[in-house]
Amino acid sequence: MRHVIRFFDKLEDRIRGFLSHWPIVYSLIGAVGIVLFWKGVWEWAEVYPILFGPMSMLLGLIILLSTGLMVSFFIGDSIILSGLKHEKKLVEKTEVEVRADTSATDRVLARLELLEKKIDALQK
Repeated sequence: MRHVIRFFDKLEDRIRGFLSHWPIVYSLIGAVGIVLFWKGVWEWAEVYPILFGPMSMLLGLIILLSTGLMVSFFIGDSIILSGLKHEKKLVEKTEVEVRADTSATDRVLARLELLEKKIDALQK
């Protein structure tokens, strides 16, 4: 089972890396996948009469709110954070800007690791 999970994890990484250079194509492929997934959920829910109308909406709302996915799915964490920081949306940034943000984050993490090591050494 571990090999299957690792295979699909690496496959996903390669596909994401490849498609990230073409965001419109990436979004179209993602849209088709999402629509087909929800079509399957919709057809499966039709088997159970209780899942029609208001009960379906109520159950969905309870699931989304209790798992914390309501805001994350409909708005997105990155959109909220970029709005609070007055940043550009990720799709508006150039590849150079994205790489610069990533390298800045990497530098901060490296500095944090160094500080943690120094604190550990002082505690010993």
